[in-house]
Amino acid sequence: MDIQLTINDISLTVPEGMSILDAARTVNIDIPTLCYLKLNEMHYNNNIASCRVCVVEIEGRRNLASSCSTPVASGMVVRTDSLRAIQARRAMVELLLSDHPKSCLTCAKNQDCDLQSLASELGVRHISYEGEESEFEIDTSSFSIVRDPNKCIRCRRCETMCNEVQTVGVYSAVGRGFGTVVKTAFDLPLSKTACTFCGQCIAVCPTGALTELDQVDKVWKALNDPNQFVVVQTAPAVRVALGEGFGLEPGTIVTGKMVAALRRLGFDRVFDTDFAADLTIMEEATELVHRIKHGGRLPLLTSCCPAWVKFFEHQFPDLLDIPSTCKSPHEMLGVLIKSYYAKTLGIDPKTITVVSVMPCVAKKYEAARPELSQGAETADVDIVITTRELARMIREASIHFDHLKDQEFDHPLGESTGASVIFGATGGVLEAALRTAYEVLTGETLEKVEFEALRGMDGIKEAVIPIAERDYRIAVIHGLGNARTVLERIQAGETNYDVIEIMACPGGCIGGGGQPYHHGNMDIISARAGAIYCEDRSKPLRKSHENPAIIGLYKDYLGEPYGERAHQLLHTCYTARKKI
Repeated sequence: MDIQLTINDISLTVPEGMSILDAARTVNIDIPTLCYLKLNEMHYNNNIASCRVCVVEIEGRRNLASSCSTPVASGMVVRTDSLRAIQARRAMVELLLSDHPKSCLTCAKNQDCDLQSLASELGVRHISYEGEESEFEIDTSSFSIVRDPNKCIRCRRCETMCNEVQTVGVYSAVGRGFGTVVKTAFDLPLSKTACTFCGQCIAVCPTGALTELDQVDKVWKALNDPNQFVVVQTAPAVRVALGEGFGLEPGTIVTGKMVAALRRLGFDRVFDTDFAADLTIMEEATELVHRIKHGGRLPLLTSCCPAWVKFFEHQFPDLLDIPSTCKSPHEMLGVLIKSYYAKTLGIDPKTITVVSVMPCVAKKYEAARPELSQGAETADVDIVITTRELARMIREASIHFDHLKDQEFDHPLGESTGASVIFGATGGVLEAALRTAYEVLTGETLEKVEFEALRGMDGIKEAVIPIAERDYRIAVIHGLGNARTVLERIQAGETNYDVIEIMACPGGCIGGGGQPYHHGNMDIISARAGAIYCEDRSKPLRKSHENPAIIGLYKDYLGEPYGERAHQLLHTCYTARKKI
């Protein structure tokens, strides 16, 4: 049923149940928001109307109404631009600022803060309300996330993302009135909770209350140490998002410029995590075949995503034997740099610093896991920075990113195929695996390499793929809430999948918590996905097993896929963890 109403003297017809805010947007009327967040593809909204910034005036009503939570009604007459509404919005922002630190210039979210932008748009030049300010302890306990409750505006976006979308349940609003704050159960540090460090709370936080643990200074220190040989690697999803940090359109592919910038920063070698993604396919596909042939437990779950790994360690410890034991690609490359490549160069692995540029803040935590090291002093990866941190380093060095000429990755650990780059999008890992599995199992050439059924933003995608007279039952999942749904079905014995890909973040790594902020605009995620598939199509080789550098690595160093040396270097183990 449609509803007719008037907004700012414009007559319009919209579906019943639509909010005033969404109705106004259909006719290009902008109403400022702060706590509101709409994630269309994930079917979740944060419209608790806590900030009251989106208030409007409705004819016949005494009080102003929050447009994000008020549904339209037949004959409704709305003013979004009345003096009363404008003054109320400004007052709400001034009240928020009165209990907010004034350290904007040094804040990690400076010029990327919704509160800062809104204050500027509303012309707030002074704060009329002075008084007591909140004082909370800053939580720096984890390797991934810094939580500063003093900058929290109690919008509850992090709660919606953590509790409803990801179903991790770490955050909750506690207290009343001035003492209200969003924090963890029993006020535990994040490192002592079931937090997966996926960073989706960071991705939606409108202020600097939640940010990644900054490791840029560590990278600068390594680059300026003459005794260190500093190697950098970049994940597939970084190349389709980094440009946003320099004003380029979402989905712009900047692979060559990124490599050039990294060399300008002073890295001794610039390698591609895509190489290790090809390697992952060789190991994971062989592991799947081994399980099928030897009666191993199915389904096999992909293990590229460290947030997803920590999720099942906390939430489903009884299923620790079904995920693949493969390390994530950047960890595989890290250990190869400090073993195979160090031996090739004839240098001590302890003098090598491996820096990973990742779209994900959970990779920071992952790199610190004790099992991902070769002895107490040699971690596979030493430092992890996000896409955002790399953009900041490039700006710090006064490099004009968009003027750089494209350069190529260093060889041999910079060679990759199209199959590896699609790791950055949901469904990409399994699509890459199928390209190889088909040819290995059938001995035939796979002419059409695209598996469209595995692509797209649906949270749970299912397919049956026939290969060599056997039907492979496959699922692709992104978002931990969707993962919970499927894992509970596995626990109940209600599914019979062969292999499942799971990524914690919306859209996969392209929507990672360390990517440039999308501010809830899921079209940005879709644009990045389109660029990932464009990069795949541009590659001369599109199947992991065709990568000549991978073939050479097995021949000269690793031996057989899933063999003894490969297992020693490229595989890991998992730990059952408590929820609190």
